[in-house]
Amino acid sequence: MTDHQSIVEGTPLIRPSSTDHPLYDDVVGACRTVFDPEIPVNIYDLGLVYTIEIDAENAVEIIMTLTAPGCPVAGEMPGWVADAVEPLAGVKQVNVQMTFDPPWGMEMMSDEAKLELGFM
Repeated sequence: MTDHQSIVEGTPLIRPSSTDHPLYDDVVGACRTVFDPEIPVNIYDLGLVYTIEIDAENAVEIIMTLTAPGCPVAGEMPGWVADAVEPLAGVKQVNVQMTFDPPWGMEMMSDEAKLELGFM
């Protein structure tokens, strides 16, 4: 095994979010206005938003997934998220990326989402 492989294997699959940034809570709130059309729960509480990264210039990068790779709105969902976040005061720009690594699982849902969907 090379040094490069061990570094890659030790990297968390989900990058940490900029939770201490002043815009973080507003961005989360905007993400909570976007719903998966097949499930009556917002994408944030479903656990579809993996990372919200905000840099010093207030550019927002969101890494998200879908409940299934074949989701019929796969092509549209990043645009919905960008449209929700971009108008926030202070946000310079928004880039939404889709990933399926790691794949989404029910354990990623918030307790509120699990309750809403009858899993608790």
